[in-house]
Amino acid sequence: MTAMTALTVLSSEAPSLVQSVDWLAIAPVVITAAVGLVVLVADLFLAQRHKPALGWISVAGLAAATATLLPLRAGDRATFCLTADPAACSYVADHFTLVIQFLVLAGALVTALVSVTAVRDTRMPAGEYWFLLLSSAAGAALLPASRDLATLIVALEVASLPAFALVGMRRGDRLSSEAALKFFLSSVTATAVSLMGVSFVYATTGSLYLTQVAGRLEDVPGQLDTLAMAGVALTLVGFAFKTAAVPFHFWVPDTYVGAPLPIAGYLSVIGKAVGFTGLILVTVIAFPAYSDIWGPALAVLAALTMTLGNAAALRQSPDRPNSAVRLLAWSSVGQAGYLLVPIAAAAYSGRDQIGATVAYALMYAAVNLGAFAVAALVARTKPLHRISDYRGLYAERPLAALSLGFFLLCLAGLPPGIIGLFAKVTVFQSAVDAGLGWLAVVMAINVVIALYYYLRWTALLFRTPEGAQTRTRAPWPVAAAIVVTAVTAVVVSGAPELILRVTSGSLFAQ
Repeated sequence: MTAMTALTVLSSEAPSLVQSVDWLAIAPVVITAAVGLVVLVADLFLAQRHKPALGWISVAGLAAATATLLPLRAGDRATFCLTADPAACSYVADHFTLVIQFLVLAGALVTALVSVTAVRDTRMPAGEYWFLLLSSAAGAALLPASRDLATLIVALEVASLPAFALVGMRRGDRLSSEAALKFFLSSVTATAVSLMGVSFVYATTGSLYLTQVAGRLEDVPGQLDTLAMAGVALTLVGFAFKTAAVPFHFWVPDTYVGAPLPIAGYLSVIGKAVGFTGLILVTVIAFPAYSDIWGPALAVLAALTMTLGNAAALRQSPDRPNSAVRLLAWSSVGQAGYLLVPIAAAAYSGRDQIGATVAYALMYAAVNLGAFAVAALVARTKPLHRISDYRGLYAERPLAALSLGFFLLCLAGLPPGIIGLFAKVTVFQSAVDAGLGWLAVVMAINVVIALYYYLRWTALLFRTPEGAQTRTRAPWPVAAAIVVTAVTAVVVSGAPELILRVTSGSLFAQ
């Protein structure tokens, strides 16, 4: 047999390692990353007076990336799969992926609209700012599609590392530098712990693909069981940090205060979505065999997180500088507790409970980004970010006051913020269905506690203003961000079944 014939026989017997890439499936991530590179290169050649164009290029790029989700709505695409096991893929564009990618890219788009004015007014370096924002958004969009532990960790870091720099973007600001350093050090520590957990899981199963890990953890040899349990627990740490779950929450208030307001809003929504997405993927897809470990742990974390977050928000003094941002920061910690409930419930009653977390995340994204957009508008004339600065906002800016009042009522779960009430009832029902009655009681108590500080801020908007009012024209990008989030919240409050239709049933590819 000649050498050529032997090679032909071997190549016909061995599975091909050449893979075709589904470019449409990965288009949302590729477009976002490509536009980021375009912005970075264009910044080198544009004169200073033309730098604002970089912001609009970024806005257009995020809009285009969001639009590419439409042809994927069937949720039946996957790529970068093993030739020997087509079910083991690194990138899957199922319904879960598409919903989270929409949340991430639409949220980044709203952040970009608010940032256009902020970058210009605060003289932040435009090229670096937009490149970092787009890079972080690309990582956040990649994470929900990731179906192996290596890609998950890489996506987590691509989403996180640019965020550290964005937090410290206000050069010469001590609070900003301190916040970025605290955020960076604590996040790196959490990631290192997660990497150790991933190495333990790989040592136990011999695979990084989530579906293969799930199958092999079902039958772990007795001598490796402790190693597998340690790997499962440690892997969850990095994602719990991103969600700001107690006790990994300590970075939140100082980071939000030190960051530019648009970035604080970005972290409160997209940063949180990254953490919850990772938690969902590793728990319900990779580690269902150890649900008796992560289920009770997440239930306890949910109770602690919502309780501490709401208690800290309750203590914010209206006249203290940065009290408005700190209240939103602690409120986001409390909301993270609610978001953890359905993930914990999935350990007891199946992964279809995840739809409740996704529904709540969609509601929270719209109203929280809207609240930060109003805060950015108010900060143009009242830069101390005090809650008391919002007194009489209705007399000065009636539409902004009505929008903020509606956002706060949605977060509180009170009419006319029906979508907030609907989301809380959905989460509450998931706890009851899973037999977690005690967690449902803790949640109900925390919802009542949160009513006080949300309603106190809402009432302040309509009180008689103190002193002369200084009114300036609202920049239209900020006004557009407020209008988009407010209209979205109103529409889904009038028709909450729209979100239920998107998040009901099985979100994951079978």
